[in-house]
Amino acid sequence: MGLEATIARIAQIQGLMSPLPPQQAAPATTASTFNTALQAAGMNGIPPAPTASAAAFPVAGGTPAGQAMVNLARAEIGVAEQPPGSNDSPRISQFRQATAGAPGPGPWCAYFVSWAARESGVPIGDAGQGFGRVDDVWAWGQSAGKAIPAGSGPPQPGDLIVWDEHIGIVESVGADGSINTIEGNSSDKVSQRTYGTDGGGAIGYVRLG
Repeated sequence: MGLEATIARIAQIQGLMSPLPPQQAAPATTASTFNTALQAAGMNGIPPAPTASAAAFPVAGGTPAGQAMVNLARAEIGVAEQPPGSNDSPRISQFRQATAGAPGPGPWCAYFVSWAARESGVPIGDAGQGFGRVDDVWAWGQSAGKAIPAGSGPPQPGDLIVWDEHIGIVESVGADGSINTIEGNSSDKVSQRTYGTDGGGAIGYVRLG
């Protein structure tokens, strides 16, 4: 082998023995970026900060008795009059049992809240007798120091929301001040409703517990 061929062969061998230059990391793909974000969101078990949409969900609060009333009322959503317009059904008859004298069929929104209050351990009335008239619930709330006139502050979950001749239960209060309710005898059934910060013209609230 000639000298020039020998030198060329040595150079070739040295080139094979030299370490390769480090490769540059490939740019992150959309998938890897997404996976990294997911890992970061769950890091140390701490959830990511709430988004604007999460802030719009109803906020919690209220007394333990109030929360118990909300839970009971939620389980009754959809209970309807049989037949419609009769103010009666087997279940509505049970709501009336929470009122002294177990009156016959009639407008039953106050029967419904009397039942929910009794089942939650905070019966309405000085003797826990319940009421079939909205005016009687409000009058008792005032005499017992449990009435909160409209405009005195936002209600809490479980508060009774009182209108002229109608009554319901505050289910939750949204971050924007909207008031979500569960009401008996609303469209002939137990219904959920949502009102603005004025509670749809409510005259006030009765806070039990």
